[in-house]
Amino acid sequence: MLADALAQATVPAEDLDRAVKFYTEVLGLKRLPAQEEPVAVFQAGQGSTILMYERPGRTKAEHTAITFTVDDLDAVVDGLIAKGVTFEQYDFDEIKTDERGIADQGTHRVAWLRDPEGNILGIVAPTK
Repeated sequence: MLADALAQATVPAEDLDRAVKFYTEVLGLKRLPAQEEPVAVFQAGQGSTILMYERPGRTKAEHTAITFTVDDLDAVVDGLIAKGVTFEQYDFDEIKTDERGIADQGTHRVAWLRDPEGNILGIVAPTK
């Protein structure tokens, strides 16, 4: 039923203005007009979008809320580090990140970061 439907990520923000600044200025996403306030909608690749809504209090989610798929993970990680982003460090049996925050998962490599609202974002690329 939904196999051909475009999906949209939806994440909360404690401070919508702070989140908009991060998503536009640091991540480089374009903000789209929103039909309701207080929400922000961002355009991502291939027609995908992210809807962000303001809510009191920080998110308590401990899982990846949004995953971005890229061709060159190293270039993206280096670019975000240059903008002051700190990547998460994990040392679990199945996930171990290097000093830059990149985990080699065999068929793909992944790095995770938290936005200013506490949402965990993943960036993934196929292993070359």
